[in-house]
Amino acid sequence: MVVGAETQFHVLAVDDSIIDRKLIERLLKTSSYQVTAVDSGIKALEFLGLNIEDDHHQVLLNDDASVPSVSPDHQNQEIEVNLIITDYRMPGMTGFDLLRKIKESRTFKDVPVVIMSSENVPSRINRFMEEGAEEFFLKPVQLSDVNKLKPHLLKGRSKEDEPNTNNKRKGNEEIQSPEKSRTRYTNDLELV
Repeated sequence: MVVGAETQFHVLAVDDSIIDRKLIERLLKTSSYQVTAVDSGIKALEFLGLNIEDDHHQVLLNDDASVPSVSPDHQNQEIEVNLIITDYRMPGMTGFDLLRKIKESRTFKDVPVVIMSSENVPSRINRFMEEGAEEFFLKPVQLSDVNKLKPHLLKGRSKEDEPNTNNKRKGNEEIQSPEKSRTRYTNDLELV
């Protein structure tokens, strides 16, 4: 079954390992998703058009044209991102840091985020879920994992219909402080 471009979901895949990035990209494309793959959290934020702040100044991530982090056909376009899937352990910015930046964003806070890791650490997984991750996948990611994404994508798409919710990459946005109202889980990932 071929899905039309207007109904195709777009996934931003973030992983510093080229092997894992190509694997997730192939699995997503096999499942008829449009995929943009980048190799770092910084490049993911750049692709989304988000600004980040450090202690002394604001860094405008997508103003540096010398950094070819995304394919040229995606630059300067409004691209809807329906889901972000990211590795946890990456140099510079971890997947957890990326998750927090996305959930602090007015534009992308409702976009589902999935964390992947080769480390099965229950306390870390619990922290991901508390901070807003929708799902955790143990690497290597398999097609059965990718099949679990559809409900999160549909949930994200229904939020898109609500007023003041817009998850399209456009312009630059300063990241805001998050509001914590997530469901809590125990180490066994049971609802508390």
